[in-house]
Amino acid sequence: MSSRTCPTSQPITIRRAVARDAKRLTRLVRGSGAYEGKYAAAVAGYRVGPDYIEAHRAYVAVGSDEHGGRVLGFYSLVLAPPELDLLFVADEAQGRGIGRLLVAHMQSEARAAGLDRVMVVSHLPAEDFYHRVGAVRTGTALANPPAVLWDRPEFEFRIPSE
Repeated sequence: MSSRTCPTSQPITIRRAVARDAKRLTRLVRGSGAYEGKYAAAVAGYRVGPDYIEAHRAYVAVGSDEHGGRVLGFYSLVLAPPELDLLFVADEAQGRGIGRLLVAHMQSEARAAGLDRVMVVSHLPAEDFYHRVGAVRTGTALANPPAVLWDRPEFEFRIPSE
């Protein structure tokens, strides 16, 4: 069984991102296997800066290990208009339920902020993931050259009140 398909044996903590996480989050975005080949232009030069982290609700999933914890993934929730702006899981950590944990955390944060819906424009390779975690397809975001040369599916998470 590969590490991508076995459940994580390490405890995962989700915490608010801080400015010192910026370089790690940028590396995670730029190094994503989902953005190789024809998709590389979309993240070439992309930067998750301390200013972005301060301006948005960004959270990281951290795994416990011998190095004191490692960022395995992160997301960013924008409140107005409500949007899941970024969601990345490190390639070597995919298939362990970390993305699902991040989505559940995002939904909890959205609910606490009084949101009833959160939109996400999906990268094509992530479309099936969003279906699996309960997002509903609502449309298509058209290509936006030069960075994004392809149409992308739009989804919505419906956030039930508790």
